[in-house]
Amino acid sequence: MVFSITVVASAQWDPYPWKRVPRTADGKVDLNAPAQRTPYGKPDLSGFWMPENATKHLLNLAADLKPEDVPLKPWARDLYNQRIENNGKDHPGVSCLPSGIPEKDNIPDGLKLVQTEDLVLLLHESRTIYRQIFTDGRPLPKNPLPTWMGYSIGHWDKDIFVVETIGQNGRTWLDMRGLPGTEALRVTERFSRPKIGHMDIDVTIDDSEAYTKPWTVKLAWRLLPDTDLIESICEENNRDPGHMIGK
Repeated sequence: MVFSITVVASAQWDPYPWKRVPRTADGKVDLNAPAQRTPYGKPDLSGFWMPENATKHLLNLAADLKPEDVPLKPWARDLYNQRIENNGKDHPGVSCLPSGIPEKDNIPDGLKLVQTEDLVLLLHESRTIYRQIFTDGRPLPKNPLPTWMGYSIGHWDKDIFVVETIGQNGRTWLDMRGLPGTEALRVTERFSRPKIGHMDIDVTIDDSEAYTKPWTVKLAWRLLPDTDLIESICEENNRDPGHMIGK
């Protein structure tokens, strides 16, 4: 399963130069240029993005933390250990089910971020699934029907885009090793784009059912310029489930 998602698909749109982005003398997108700004004065986060490290945080969201710094409750730690011992064979992706947040931030198939003043869209190549982040001032739903991707709203803290997500269904894993999440999971992402080619994302996990306190990880994306999405249908010709091994 890991090998099937760690290489960027070669079947993409033919390269085509994006408009209205800074370029170097050789015609390439200037990845070190400062982030551009929107007509309404906020950093423009738009682009086609890929995790900076293709597998590090996908395999282990807490890769940069000591094991004791992940505040799992006893039942959640037992479940986590069982999933590791079982080689992750029950990961939702084995059955072509979607990833949730934050695992979706780390899938190395790429995503297209489309930014408007009232709505940010994340179009994920993996599973050909989308995510809506409303920035029109609406609150999070009071009684959300649990879904795979949850419900997200965003606001700006100066030049940092802050996204809150609730309402995930508790069936997703936070990473491929098996860090659990429940329906109580609340994820806060803080996106900042210091330059055209780079995005920093601080992610805070707050799940009072599975963890004793909130905890934070740092992720990063890199820009893939002059490319675009292509559909990726996991269910098509999926031959992996019958070969998954575990206890």
